Amino acid sequence: MSHMLYRLGRYAARHPWRVIGTWALVAVVVVCASAAYGRELDDSFSVPGLDSQNAIELLATAQSSQAGITARVVATPLAADASFFTSKAAQQSMIDLEAAIATLPNVLSASAPSELIAVASSAAVEAGAVSADGSVAIIHLQYPVVAELSVADLDNLKEVLADTAPASALQIEAGGELFFIFEEPATGLGEMIGLIAAVVILLVAFGSLIATGLPIGMAVFGLALGISSMSLITYLIAIPSWAPQMASMIGLGVGIDYALFLVTRHREYIVRGMTIEESAGRAVATAGQAVIFAGGTVVIAILGLAVAGIPFMTAAGIATSVIVLIMVIASVTLLPAFLGLSGHWINRLGFRTRPGQDRRTRGITTHTGKGWQRWGAHVSRHAWPYVVVVTSLLLALTAPVFALQLGFPDEGAQPESQTVRRAYDLVSDGFGPGVNGPLIVAVDISSSDSSLIAPLVSAISQDPGMAASYPVQVDNEAGVVTIVAVPLTAPQEDATIETLHRLRSTVIPSVLDGSDAIAHVGGQTANFADTGNKVASRLPAFIAAVILLSFLLLMVVFRSVLVPLKAALLNLLSIGAAYGVLVMVFQWGWGKGLIGLESTVPIVSFVPMFMFAVLFGLSMDYEVFLLSRVREEYLHSGDNDAAVINGIASTARVITSAALIMISVFGGFVLGEDPVIKMMGLGLATAILVDATVVRIVLVPATMKLMGDWNWWLPAWLDRLLPAIDIEGEHALPAPEMAATSPTAT
Repeated sequence: MSHMLYRLGRYAARHPWRVIGTWALVAVVVVCASAAYGRELDDSFSVPGLDSQNAIELLATAQSSQAGITARVVATPLAADASFFTSKAAQQSMIDLEAAIATLPNVLSASAPSELIAVASSAAVEAGAVSADGSVAIIHLQYPVVAELSVADLDNLKEVLADTAPASALQIEAGGELFFIFEEPATGLGEMIGLIAAVVILLVAFGSLIATGLPIGMAVFGLALGISSMSLITYLIAIPSWAPQMASMIGLGVGIDYALFLVTRHREYIVRGMTIEESAGRAVATAGQAVIFAGGTVVIAILGLAVAGIPFMTAAGIATSVIVLIMVIASVTLLPAFLGLSGHWINRLGFRTRPGQDRRTRGITTHTGKGWQRWGAHVSRHAWPYVVVVTSLLLALTAPVFALQLGFPDEGAQPESQTVRRAYDLVSDGFGPGVNGPLIVAVDISSSDSSLIAPLVSAISQDPGMAASYPVQVDNEAGVVTIVAVPLTAPQEDATIETLHRLRSTVIPSVLDGSDAIAHVGGQTANFADTGNKVASRLPAFIAAVILLSFLLLMVVFRSVLVPLKAALLNLLSIGAAYGVLVMVFQWGWGKGLIGLESTVPIVSFVPMFMFAVLFGLSMDYEVFLLSRVREEYLHSGDNDAAVINGIASTARVITSAALIMISVFGGFVLGEDPVIKMMGLGLATAILVDATVVRIVLVPATMKLMGDWNWWLPAWLDRLLPAIDIEGEHALPAPEMAATSPTAT
């Protein structure tokens, strides 16, 4: 493969405008096709086989309105002493609000608190339309199923409320499933800060504006192309609307990282006196091959999310894989075209020129770093203390994983600046927290006696975790009864999940056992709990499969049994530490104010699995880059200790620069408002920080020192079976083409 990449890199550098023009043409076609024919991104969180999904399907079969999604408009009088029961201004404003909402398209039904208030205040309270003190009223909006809606429906609701609020005597807020599904988190600030930090790091690493601009430009171009393609990929699989933002977090980081490795290698070859074309070709053939290997492992690992059996996770994995794949292809085609176009200018317009150094080679270091060499020697001399202390530290950070709780943040976790949070708080204060997450019980009585419903409603109401329950809809023709059960506790509280489990395991069977009636418990709260349980059950198998894959890949590449085993264990330590930090911050609330988190939340069910898939590929990136140099030194000298020290000295600067870029990009997402994005950003940034510092430059050299020549042990019979892979690929290339005048000689 190195020969093919070598020719590809030379061609791109020799004909840069052809390659850039081809990429530009593809981008124009994709963007135009997306604008003309792209489909709306999907926002379904359905998971086949779950009890909550069975409830939705049963309601849909009966054509129950409860099968669709809901929204709610929450209002409270602006006057401090006003009440919906006593204030004529508040009552009239409610009538006006209901009239405005009635004009909305796609609303199947909307409750009318004003009509109940006109009958009697007690009727409004008993129906759950107005709080007992008259301070809060709720208008419940019922929409069709998600497939029949779009973000336009959310925009229509927002517009109506914005037009009504200025002249109203009410504070008007809104929330519910419509917002959860179609509201996209505000983006821009965090990504921009992360990008600026990446630019600064590249400037320091390269000492050249042009060398800095190439990785950034390639990554942004690839990211724009990948995001634009999402609406076209929906023809093959439904992509969630939140997937592009999560994919952009990964894509931007790996794109800059891969370009960093290639540009660094290209500049080293220029210093050796090679022509621009030769340098670009050899960089693609060597570092580019490592990029393809690392990017391929990221793609394979992320696609492994399909084993969870959760459609929206599979789709998010595909979206991320597409963007990573685009970054890999751009690294070995578009980037060498940029390198050819920039020529020797890649090292100009910069700073940090050493005395006597030519301006065309500023910022380039081809020798091993003396400071890193001293560090490698220091770690080797004190290998046992470093292994014991650092391993203990990582195990301590991992320990909170045993308290990991999977779930999904409710609207109470959003910042107070958002209307959904203010609506949540008004409902909690006026009606109790459980109203924010009702459980929908769908009962199939098509072949049973309907007399079971009354005792079932009574049993649900008498459960200690229930505030109230009542039948909402009885469809005698379809034989389906819908019961809304309101817990006493908030949706994300442990007590609510315990109540859900008790309903399914004890309360409902106590009434329906022995009959033909079948009941399923659904609703958003139940769906999140069921999804979390399914992810938790599949997570161990997924982790085992990823670890096995990493072991096999590294064994083939480095012809060793112990090196990949060590790498697998160290990867578990770094990822476990990241999981532990998530538990400490998001569940226990340690330092939550530092990242703008207003309340503790459970760990989002799909985050641990998604993080593991991504981090596996990224850690392979650093592992391959470091160990390939160590192995090369060992094969040359046969001295394991010297190979480890020299390998660290020659790669540590690039690895730490790449890691800092990743941390900056991921850390920028922590500044966003959405708790899920914060969680992903903090988890990924923490894992990269741990992996590229204490693991890669402390534990790896220390453990390799202790294992000595056993690092490279491989049974002879296994050596004969394994295919030979030269990850660097330089030995198979022809003699380099040298420039007529070396840049260092002018």
